[in-house]
Amino acid sequence: MGVIMSAESIIFVVKTTANQERSVAKMITQVAKKEHLDIRAILTPDELKGYVLIEAASVSDVDQAIQTVPHARAMVKGNSSIEEISHFLTPKPTVTGISEGAIIEITSGPFKGEKARVKRVDEGHEEITVELFDAVVPIPITIRGDTVRVLRKEEEENS
Repeated sequence: MGVIMSAESIIFVVKTTANQERSVAKMITQVAKKEHLDIRAILTPDELKGYVLIEAASVSDVDQAIQTVPHARAMVKGNSSIEEISHFLTPKPTVTGISEGAIIEITSGPFKGEKARVKRVDEGHEEITVELFDAVVPIPITIRGDTVRVLRKEEEENS
């Protein structure tokens, strides 16, 4: 079962209190169901702080939906299109921004808190191979890209 996009769908942008985007989206969903409003989709992209994107048939549906929602500040004038927001709909690989030689900190798993140097980046599998700094014997380990935090992009080799 696919998503059917009708011609009268419009993307509206609603300003919210910072870090309240998801709670605003959940409350708008509840109001829309209760009031039978024609709201088709709600998007809260991580890289778009303080805003919620709403796909609806008309400005009045969105306006009515946000009236009683705390932290929904106001609707931004004008509207957007699917083409303009499509980059938010495409997932980025978790290894984007991680390069060989980078110094990372492992954020979860058995090596949580350990620092390591990136030896190889596998974008296809979204994994990186690293060597731990505090290991007695440098053994390469392969971990998922979303379990690390980059500390430094590239470290110069000191001889």
